[in-house]
Amino acid sequence: MNSSLNLTQLATTAAARASDYLRQVERPVDPAVWTPKGQHDFVTICDREAESIIAEVLLRGEPGSVVMGEELSPERQRGKLTWIVDPIDGTTNFIHGFPAYAVSIAAEVDGVLEAGVVLHVGPNRLYHAARGHGAWCDDMRLGVSAIDSPGFALIGTGFPFKHPEHLAAYQPQFARIAMATSGIRRAGSAALDLCWVAAGMFDGFWELMLAPWDMAAGVLLTREAGGRVTDLSGRDIGAAHAAVVAGNPSIHAWLLETLASAAGPTRPGSESSARPQ
Repeated sequence: MNSSLNLTQLATTAAARASDYLRQVERPVDPAVWTPKGQHDFVTICDREAESIIAEVLLRGEPGSVVMGEELSPERQRGKLTWIVDPIDGTTNFIHGFPAYAVSIAAEVDGVLEAGVVLHVGPNRLYHAARGHGAWCDDMRLGVSAIDSPGFALIGTGFPFKHPEHLAAYQPQFARIAMATSGIRRAGSAALDLCWVAAGMFDGFWELMLAPWDMAAGVLLTREAGGRVTDLSGRDIGAAHAAVVAGNPSIHAWLLETLASAAGPTRPGSESSARPQ
């Protein structure tokens, strides 16, 4: 099996192929061709075609590996080397022409994240990390911000639009954080949100339920940039169905405390409420 650096390079090649396709394809603007996957959640033929392109590159480069993709193989069992793929993270943005969408690919070896690539399609900006080798945007080394005062912090979030049962917990969290920080941003792509934490543009980020393909590459990028990524209880997470709290170490600690004080006794992402993997 290849090293983490080689896995990152293979993921970069696959992401670039998918990104080229997405830039050239006609955007599916007619809602009649959007296939609902769930509440407020759509998939298009572009998602499926991009995932097929990615899988072809990855499996040719690493025969015997497993591709677990959001659109074509979300329930696939993991292998020794598992590629965790979101062909378009931010599909709703993509179909509306809003530029916050990306291709996200991570490599997990025996349960450990070894490589992560997020390609922001519009500006063709590549975020990449190999375990132990730092986080990068193109050829620029990334590092989380040094802001340690919540009043100066900019925080990213994702709304629980797929999980309305979490709204009761989310709303007081949002209010508490909005009043204590310099601002909250919601772009609609968790993969990019985590990249922006790694780049120091966001000082922290939280979302109450993400899937493995939403977070895997971004988790590695944030950690390699010096940040922390955990669930709401402060436990390190990898690629899972879970709530996510990320940030530079100071803001991450503050977010954990603030989210705990704002939420009720049963919190999304805790053992009693996490989805099975």
